Amino acid sequence: MMIKQSKANLDTQQAMWVIFSRGKLLIQTRVQTIPVAHFSDLPFLNSYIDDIHQLPPLNDSAHRDVPVFVVDLGSQHIEEDGWERVPLRSLLFTEQDIAFTVIGRAWQYIHFLRTHQYCGQCGAKAERVEWEMAMHCHRCGHRSYPRVSPCIIVSIHNNQQILLAKGVRHKEANMYSTLAGFVESGESLEEAVHREVFEEVGVRVKNLRYFNSQPWPFPHSLMVGFIAEYDGGDIRCQENEIDDAQWFDADNLPNTPPKISIAGQLIEETLSLISNK
Repeated sequence: MMIKQSKANLDTQQAMWVIFSRGKLLIQTRVQTIPVAHFSDLPFLNSYIDDIHQLPPLNDSAHRDVPVFVVDLGSQHIEEDGWERVPLRSLLFTEQDIAFTVIGRAWQYIHFLRTHQYCGQCGAKAERVEWEMAMHCHRCGHRSYPRVSPCIIVSIHNNQQILLAKGVRHKEANMYSTLAGFVESGESLEEAVHREVFEEVGVRVKNLRYFNSQPWPFPHSLMVGFIAEYDGGDIRCQENEIDDAQWFDADNLPNTPPKISIAGQLIEETLSLISNK
């Protein structure tokens, strides 16, 4: 839920400010992080008072009492000394879990508001529901909530090596990662794992074990992680999806995702399993 704020409520204490301009974040140049400040320290936000909303409290005990406000500047560029716009991914991958949680949730809410300005059922103008995160159509009564798209992500091993793939989108970065894909309608998570693995690299897996989950704000995914054992088949890369896939030894890994991502965590856990066999 995001709560709309009045100006009188904004400057009672310092808060974290997640400020979006188009698809980027506005941050303080000198600290390269989400600003923690009073509203009065951010005079360029005075004209956006109606667009400021408060996120739910953080679960982290050290930051539970720190309010988190999110502001959407739309397509506007703020020309302020000491401030700059940075890509969402770059800040997510350099920050700790607290920033990942804050930025990820804020972006998913903003993306929802941007893409649900009109009713998907009758086309009328939709309005924000003030007491919950939803958009409501007063013409037909249809109410929309933020979309969450379940995705599976799986690390595969053969007791000695780990199977990693380089997606077509990561070709230039030369990054190898675990396999992932969206869950289709009417499909269980386990069925999605078997289908995606076979489609992308042509192998079969067995003994699936749930690992963990992670919200992924590009734009509204929930990554559900598994570790699986190899069960046969030769690697065959799916055209237009996988640029390369190989078995790798634990001491000879390619460039892989950071450990703040569930992909990086899956790889670390799988390597630990292999080393203990």
